[in-house]
Amino acid sequence: MKKAFLLLTILLFPIAGVLRAVNPVVPNASPEAVALLNYLYDIKGKKSLSGQMWSQFGTFDEVEKIHEITGKYPAIKGQDLITESDNRKEVMNMIQWWQSGGIPTLMWHWGAPTKGEGYRQSQMKIRIDSCFIEGTPHHAAMWKDLSRIADWLTILRDAHVPVLWRPMHELGGNWFWYSKDGGELFNRLWITMFNYFTYDRGLNNLIWVFCHYDFPNPEFNPGKQYYDFAGADTYKKDRVLSAMYQDVGKIHGFDAPIVFHECGTVPDPDEYFADAPFIWWMLWHTNMVTSQNLERLKRIYHHDLILTKDELPDIMAVYGSKK
Repeated sequence: MKKAFLLLTILLFPIAGVLRAVNPVVPNASPEAVALLNYLYDIKGKKSLSGQMWSQFGTFDEVEKIHEITGKYPAIKGQDLITESDNRKEVMNMIQWWQSGGIPTLMWHWGAPTKGEGYRQSQMKIRIDSCFIEGTPHHAAMWKDLSRIADWLTILRDAHVPVLWRPMHELGGNWFWYSKDGGELFNRLWITMFNYFTYDRGLNNLIWVFCHYDFPNPEFNPGKQYYDFAGADTYKKDRVLSAMYQDVGKIHGFDAPIVFHECGTVPDPDEYFADAPFIWWMLWHTNMVTSQNLERLKRIYHHDLILTKDELPDIMAVYGSKK
């Protein structure tokens, strides 16, 4: 009788510290993706990961500059598959970052199909519905773009690197091409990319991050089966972070981590964490780094609520058995 009662107690009240395994939305996710996602769920509501966007455009290495200022490296390094000629370096850096104990996140400033690559091209207007009409230049260009980006992500998969993949960022805003024709066509684009990368290309190393702009629009939502968690960004100093956190949660729920995926000023956990415990934030690159209040930046990087690269666990050793 006592044994039966003990067994029932264990089933109803799991032992503290025993985590429920969380699986990515991608079927048969790689062990690395499963481990990373479970780590993120484990620290949800407890800590924020520091993040820094890296670029090849400036005169300095942003991640090294953060280390120079604070004595710490960010937990997350962000990169961008914006220019095909630079993408090999981006991918090799992602591999090195993961192998050295950091967490990689990757975005893609996707130039509007038929308009070429680059930041300016990502803001050009096209008829998005024509991307889904066979025989049109937009249809051919879209599939060519998806194929070449999948090729780079395949290198990361084969190197056993999990990626926090955040394509079509600042979705819902009116500046990038993929949001300019409304939520219905955007959702179709997202699902098309997800299905192609997942089922046709077997990219099971991706953790899909759905990244709104400042004021999330519920019309932009393909369904929870197509992303692992969501977030928003802002560069506005007067945007109330607790309100942005709530805006994301009202659309996507609060069970999964919520991301502050880009910022122009590093947020102070003393001011945001109690009401908006973002799983990570990421400062943008180049002059965004040097324009920070350096003493404030150093204080935040040493804050008890902020995790830096040196404070990350061996994710595969600790979380690699979760499935």
